[in-house]
Amino acid sequence: MACDLWLVPLVDVLCHTPDNPFAEELAQFNKALADAGLPPVPVYQYMPGLSGDVAPVAGFDYDALHFLRRVYLLQLCQLPVTPVDELGGDYEQLLEMFETTAQQSHLVWHYDHAGAYVPVDFPHPLSNDELLAGGGPLGSAQALLRELEFVAPSIGIDPANPPTPPEPPRAPTGLEEPAVAPPYDPSPFARERHVWLGLHAAATRSLAQGSMIVFS
Repeated sequence: MACDLWLVPLVDVLCHTPDNPFAEELAQFNKALADAGLPPVPVYQYMPGLSGDVAPVAGFDYDALHFLRRVYLLQLCQLPVTPVDELGGDYEQLLEMFETTAQQSHLVWHYDHAGAYVPVDFPHPLSNDELLAGGGPLGSAQALLRELEFVAPSIGIDPANPPTPPEPPRAPTGLEEPAVAPPYDPSPFARERHVWLGLHAAATRSLAQGSMIVFS
């Protein structure tokens, strides 16, 4: 099963258009941010080189995303970080034993095929009934980037000089379709590294361009 990540430019040419397909989601996000005493999702004036086009930025396997989340929880809880070939009971036990910790993580506590990260800095994912009924908890791109930098050394990545990210999907990938195979990587954490590179590319571009990250 495949996960795609898309960047949605937060520019007025898209956000202030009457038929903006993300209008309802942005209203929900702004309400959640306001309830937490935070500023709204930033919307920028149009600038040359930045259109309102929504574009894919990364794609990876659904299970591989949970592989990376498992590594993050192991490191955060100061447990040995070991590679695995498939998701097993240890990951479910981690989620149960450290539920509060998991719910405070922007990387871990997030719906897999919906939801968003916005370029607003806040410490823990935001949640309310409207968000949970739709896309799930709202994440911060800044906080996601910090968590990725934290977990990077455990999977053999230098966060200050990461490898080149893989090419984004050329077309939307259906949920039931297999994800595009990642480039060869001899590391025992190859799948985790592939997801890390995709999420890192999305987070850094989100902050550089003023875009929100959307799962599909």
